[in-house]
Amino acid sequence: MTRKKDETPAEKVEARLESFYREKVVPVMMERFQYSNVMMVPKLEKISINIGVGEAAAEPKLLETAMLELGQITGQKPQVRKSRKAISNFKLRENQAIGCRVTLRRKKMYEFLDRFVSLAVPRIRDFRGLSNTSFDGRGNYTAGIREQIIFPEIDIDKVPRICGMDISFVTSAATDEEAYVLLAELGMPFKKKNN
Repeated sequence: MTRKKDETPAEKVEARLESFYREKVVPVMMERFQYSNVMMVPKLEKISINIGVGEAAAEPKLLETAMLELGQITGQKPQVRKSRKAISNFKLRENQAIGCRVTLRRKKMYEFLDRFVSLAVPRIRDFRGLSNTSFDGRGNYTAGIREQIIFPEIDIDKVPRICGMDISFVTSAATDEEAYVLLAELGMPFKKKNN
């Protein structure tokens, strides 16, 4: 299909949190860590969401449900994860589908983070803040979620089984302190640090 001369391409709509990062978070990080260049400021590179369904060996329908729910939460088709080796104690064979994952980048990543922080996390029962000790030493953070029903996209009545997920936030930060400040500035509700 050809475009007429007077038509303009649709404007690129930026995610709310992405513009917030550029306008508010970058100056705060520059001042706090005394970066000499804007390109030195750490940024969120990707968010990886993983659901492990160990019972999928006995009930394959559970994996299909987990994939459907993860697709609804992220807006992206999940990738099936298979076992690497056989473990007889878990009744697990090699190359058996046991989980699914999604990796979000760019606009979808910022939109997911926005929904996670503003809609999903406040719905966690007895929530007192996300753990501030789940950093890996290289500036990445992983949060474990016990129930997928905290996301508004999931219809509670249609959930056959409650399952959890791991959400990894991969940043370009060199240290955990930089990553902590970055994620906290983006709105991540961490527990208060004990000084």
